[in-house]
Amino acid sequence: MQEKLIKDSLQEAEQCLESFLKNENSVTSIALAASICSEAIKKGNKIISCGNGGSLCDATHFAEELTGRYRNSRRPLPAISINDPAYMTCVGNDFSFADIFSRYVEGVGHEGDVLLAISTSGHSKNILNAADAAHLKGMKVIALTVEGKNELSEKADIIIGAPFALHSDRIQEIHIKVIHILIQVIESELNLK
Repeated sequence: MQEKLIKDSLQEAEQCLESFLKNENSVTSIALAASICSEAIKKGNKIISCGNGGSLCDATHFAEELTGRYRNSRRPLPAISINDPAYMTCVGNDFSFADIFSRYVEGVGHEGDVLLAISTSGHSKNILNAADAAHLKGMKVIALTVEGKNELSEKADIIIGAPFALHSDRIQEIHIKVIHILIQVIESELNLK
């Protein structure tokens, strides 16, 4: 009984990945996003990432792989995830939950920086506000979201959309694959081993 559930889940994940691969925009968007990140780093800028729930974990994973290491040792790369609970609860309490990412971008972001904004729905108000704040600072916005029309896609410079799924876990599984590939391509473009 449980074996069927497990196999069905793995097959569903495989179908989602196959759908993502069949979309010609997937590879192109990842390449463009990595290029934007690499160019920002070359110019002395940084990447700021944000998301809610599991997407915050993905945003943090992206930043720690860049500042720490991915597969091989190399110099640390400038990346920050907005994930400090003291900061987030301060702004959430004093302003609103919708402001937790945008105020950070306003305070820490600079022209030439990049925002990786992650939302499985593309409609998270605090992520949308962060994208607006990033553009006001002269930053590029990369959206890691879902295919189709959504508010985040309309605000992004580059859109990487996972195939629509009934549950966000399938979208998040594509997102983490994209994050790992982004890091690989960034390292390659920066000639880091």
